[in-house]
Amino acid sequence: MTTGEAVVESLIRHGIDTLYALPGVHNDALFDAAQRAQGRDAGRFRVLHPRHEQTSAYMALGAALVTGRPQVCAAVPGPGLLNMAAALLTAYGMGAPVLALAGQIPSFAIDQGHGYLHELPDQLGVLRHMTKYAARIRAPHEAPALVAEALRAATSPRSRPVALECAIDTWGATGAVTFPAPTPAEAAPIDAEALAQACAILERAERPLIVVGGGALDAGPELLALAERLEAPVASFRRGRGAVPTTHRLAVSYPEAHRLWQHADAVLAVGTRLLRQQSAWGMDAGLQIVRIDADPEEPGRLRPPACSLIGDAAPLLRALAAALGSRARPSRAAELAGVRAWFAERLSRLEPQMGFLRAIRAALPEDGIYVEDVTQVGFASRLAFPVTRPRTYLSPGYQDTLGWGYGTALGAQAALPGRKVVAVCGDGGFLYQAAELATAMRHRLPVVAVVFDDGAFGNVRRIQQERFGNRLIASDLANPDFVRFAESFGMRAWRAASPEALETALRAAFATGAPGLIHVPVGEMPSPWDMIQLPRVRGTADGARPELP
Repeated sequence: MTTGEAVVESLIRHGIDTLYALPGVHNDALFDAAQRAQGRDAGRFRVLHPRHEQTSAYMALGAALVTGRPQVCAAVPGPGLLNMAAALLTAYGMGAPVLALAGQIPSFAIDQGHGYLHELPDQLGVLRHMTKYAARIRAPHEAPALVAEALRAATSPRSRPVALECAIDTWGATGAVTFPAPTPAEAAPIDAEALAQACAILERAERPLIVVGGGALDAGPELLALAERLEAPVASFRRGRGAVPTTHRLAVSYPEAHRLWQHADAVLAVGTRLLRQQSAWGMDAGLQIVRIDADPEEPGRLRPPACSLIGDAAPLLRALAAALGSRARPSRAAELAGVRAWFAERLSRLEPQMGFLRAIRAALPEDGIYVEDVTQVGFASRLAFPVTRPRTYLSPGYQDTLGWGYGTALGAQAALPGRKVVAVCGDGGFLYQAAELATAMRHRLPVVAVVFDDGAFGNVRRIQQERFGNRLIASDLANPDFVRFAESFGMRAWRAASPEALETALRAAFATGAPGLIHVPVGEMPSPWDMIQLPRVRGTADGARPELP
């Protein structure tokens, strides 16, 4: 068996059926192995090739985010790998289990500086800076164990991207290969002392608040049961949206949580860095923090919490609920009604963004996937787009990677072919991957791209207007006719100048069952940043200063 065949067979044995990748001479034997696997059983393995290496990694990222399972991308060494770097860095920030397969120059010349095609000095070292685990496959018999170890690292104890590199002469080398059985992950034991301490804090709390991040997405029922026991509002922002339906009586938005933070006496933080809350909103002796996180290093990164529970969120939340007392809690309905009234009034000034979001929500089924790129409508959706199911709202995490959206949406669609997927992009970010309209058509991926076009990098322009005396530079854009651009790929396209027209166009696009694009010309939009960059409301701010928009 060749090394390429051993890698493909190992992926299949671990339940992976798709490789997102561009071919290239360094990886020819890997692609030949994939073709052989497809030939033996067309439904067993497939290769989806985009038009740029960055998109192969973004597609793997999108597939990983919507499924929660490892996904694989590949590229040639040097320029190919570096083209994937932004997506791998984004996956690292989002805790996504992406396995990157990187080609390499001939094994005898690695790190010798001879100038072989696509040579990158210390490529393995580069990979280790943006992945959790990286290793080199040196022979066919090593491949199964290294694939297994990479996938184990990608999924436990904290999901993150991993990488394997393989030299051009190693991919096609042959040898005897054996395949170890996949080893199931072991559940972390629950620290009984920490559990008792957490229960005591939450039992005493009169105004508890729960804050959730991406680590809570697979613990929705357990989270909701505990929240209702504690009568605790549940706050989500970006990665955590959908862990609890945003329509639930206890669900609160990010700005609403900011108002609750100032009077909370206990916070249960589940699968979240809790960065902005601790670094910007402020802490004092009257606020006790309980952390639940899969990563033992995370809870104390900014400041030590009152206590922390390490492991998967679902079993820990179940244990907390079982150990809590049964005292009745007074309703928080009146308090939350006041907070929501304030938020609704503030949102009413965020038009036309909110009108467009209502249109998208009306046309997108509840199980549809919403992917927000870094754009004005995307910023607003972080605050107020209704999300009722986990893994249906994709946001690029703290990297806030401009241009990530369309490729990520393609990967989400490839992984969940029966679902509706919409990518909400600005004109600036969309053109990062606009050529991937060809990928959507080639692989029949019916993503609908909604491109909001204000003729600028809108956030950059606003900052220059507000902070630099309206001295504008490098923010205005020259754009194509987006409708005709999409049509040149054979794609249906629409233009919608109002929320009502957008809803109509979205319904029409979804009805085709084919890729589509909707161009939405807009003017300058009101800023949402006063609801994102929120001020300190108690005690002192710890750690890093709040990020600038």
